[in-house]
Amino acid sequence: MNNPQRVYELLLDHATSDNLVEAVNIGLVWTVCKAGQCGLAMSPQLPTRILPWSGTLVGKPLSELCVWINEWDAYQATIGMAAINTAINTQTLPSGISLPAGNLAVFENFLPQLIGKKVVVIGRYPHIERYAEQIDLQIIERQPTDGDYPDSACEFLLPKADWVFLTATSLINKTFPRLAELSQHATTVLMGPTTPWLPQLADFGIDYLAGVEITDAEKLQQTIAEGGGVRIFEIGVRYRVVDLTR
Repeated sequence: MNNPQRVYELLLDHATSDNLVEAVNIGLVWTVCKAGQCGLAMSPQLPTRILPWSGTLVGKPLSELCVWINEWDAYQATIGMAAINTAINTQTLPSGISLPAGNLAVFENFLPQLIGKKVVVIGRYPHIERYAEQIDLQIIERQPTDGDYPDSACEFLLPKADWVFLTATSLINKTFPRLAELSQHATTVLMGPTTPWLPQLADFGIDYLAGVEITDAEKLQQTIAEGGGVRIFEIGVRYRVVDLTR
């Protein structure tokens, strides 16, 4: 497996675009960047009133925002990731399967393979607890609720897991390198709307990409602007799974 920290070089290598930014919308749950195509990233759950660059992003070269993925400021890194996905989405998506609508479609897709396995999910997905009686499920969450494990549990749980569902938001908050390293003996699914469509992520221990394909860009932007969370899976995007082990 490649040094996981080099994943940021990989992202920027594929974030080349001469397009100018048409719109950036930081919604309650998702951030969307548009420059020809749209790209998504999960918004920081950190309200603020002092973003110094608000009102200046439209018209900038997309590549100028992509490099923000290297920043430690949560909002800049989020916009950087959304911009990178925008650039990547101008290219043909890798071959995969489109899933039915729904925010839990990825888990439904893999469920038969998870029976009898130790499954660790990084990031709490709404209503994922419905699978707790069917599989050996452990959830690691930065802001844990009842039954969740805190971040620090990754050092103990991931090396013993058979399957790991890793939120692509880990690319934004820079936890991806360590989480990928700890998950190297598990079948690992990088998932969520933040997921970049890069088959080269197999070199970093990722077995499956479970990102989204945009089905209605206009409705997607409207839903995000109106505070939509899981709602986007009903009218703006659908999950797509790409097997990187083939």
